[in-house]
Amino acid sequence: MSVADALERGRESFGGQAWGDAYTRLSAADREAPLAPEDLERLATAAYMVGRDTDSADLWARAHHEHRNRGDAERAVRCAFWLALGLFDRGEMARGAGWIARARRLLDAARPDCVEQGYLLFPTALEAIAGGDNETAYTTFTQAAEIGDRFGDPDLVTLARHGQGRALIRLGMTAAGIALLDEIMVSVAGGEVSPIVVGDVYCGVISACQEVFDLRRAREWTAALSHWCASQPDLVPYRGQCLVRRAEIMQSHGSWSDATIEARRACERLSDPPGQPGLGAAFYQLAELHRLRGEFAEAEEAYGQASRWGRKSQPGLAQLRLARGQAAAAAAAIRQALEEAHERRSRPRVLAACIDILLAVDDVAAARAAAEELADIAADLDVPFLHAVSAHATGAVLLAEGDARAATAALRRAWASWCELESPYEAARVRLLLGLACRKLGDDDGGKLELDAARQDFRRLGAAPDLARLEELSRGSASKAAGGLTAREVQVLGLVATGKTNRAIAHHLGISEKTVARHVSNIFTKLGLSSRSAATAYAYQNDLA
Repeated sequence: MSVADALERGRESFGGQAWGDAYTRLSAADREAPLAPEDLERLATAAYMVGRDTDSADLWARAHHEHRNRGDAERAVRCAFWLALGLFDRGEMARGAGWIARARRLLDAARPDCVEQGYLLFPTALEAIAGGDNETAYTTFTQAAEIGDRFGDPDLVTLARHGQGRALIRLGMTAAGIALLDEIMVSVAGGEVSPIVVGDVYCGVISACQEVFDLRRAREWTAALSHWCASQPDLVPYRGQCLVRRAEIMQSHGSWSDATIEARRACERLSDPPGQPGLGAAFYQLAELHRLRGEFAEAEEAYGQASRWGRKSQPGLAQLRLARGQAAAAAAAIRQALEEAHERRSRPRVLAACIDILLAVDDVAAARAAAEELADIAADLDVPFLHAVSAHATGAVLLAEGDARAATAALRRAWASWCELESPYEAARVRLLLGLACRKLGDDDGGKLELDAARQDFRRLGAAPDLARLEELSRGSASKAAGGLTAREVQVLGLVATGKTNRAIAHHLGISEKTVARHVSNIFTKLGLSSRSAATAYAYQNDLA
């Protein structure tokens, strides 16, 4: 194939968003004869889209120099901008700032009235919003959007209005910010902007939805991002972050096995090439799924990886401590986490975990204060998710205070909200509390129905720690069916039924092999069994496997 043919086919592949083929063909043409700056821009974009970040940066630099040598200052500045944006995304702030400074010097020398002046406002606005100066960020993004409008540049307009929306949200004008983000997504979904902008804005809008706990919007835009990623098999930069969001949504819907697969894929995708943002979030999501399923050793390791890659391990790690029976350590960790959780987007989740842990250590007064703060935040932000979390927490505190009737009313509201949000795990947790409340009110039949429903949901989800806690708290028919086993013995029996050895069970639960042997011995004695195979049969016959 001639150089001209390779170049033409590379351009066609680029236009069709076949990034891998575009990169291969344009690279081949470039090796035969140096590409013109316009084709270098295409090759730089294709390299970025297939995850070759270093190659992309080098190509943007080459394109910058070629445009500059030809006297085209505006296009040289544009190349410097995209190069700097990629460096910022990878955390190379100093190099990125250096390229922006070079671009500004070049425009100052040429002094043109051009759209690139708007692009160079963008890093200033990003720096302001990162520093918490949201008013300056909003003003600067607005100036950039106005320049983009004047020159008819959809990329700049979309990036700037996305920044405006995020700044408005952080200024407390959530409705206006979300409305602006919805508006720009029309351009994004309609293919009116360049592919780098599409991916960046998708991820940014999804993060904004999660920031204000708008789960419905987050799910909708995550599905759209997944579809966009699936249409481009070679795409790398957004694939891993997309998988993290998908895993979070699958978890909330109760598809934990699928969510675990997606979280693992996200960890793999974001680990290679190294340095991609979101790797810590991927490991944290994987840790959460392991914790919920009772895979404590795996959860411990994943929380450690999340911390290593820049994601705080709380509140999940404190919840893991509680699940492992280390209540004092859990309480100390969650109190520290709450002191450090100053951002509105992180505090409600920490508060919810804090209430669970404080109730476990009988610090009801502190749990009440946390529930009241959570209620204030829910009233302020007024989104269904936070109303559900708040009602759930309030019901749990009221139950601990002995007011079962008021607790039941709050928990009924929480259950209805979780069902509407299609969150079966949270709904099951509420039903467990409802069962206990009904029993305190003397409604044993109602309590049994609620506990049985929660038990079925926990089993379907694979929520082993919650199932063990239910068995311990309910002390009803399931406890009798389990032959008087403790919650930990039920958990060990379930693992024996999977064929695990004592050593494997010890590693899985984070306890000593000697302790596991004692549990197994107790199980055999209580159930009148003499072998692991008999224990396995008993577990399956009584739905304990």
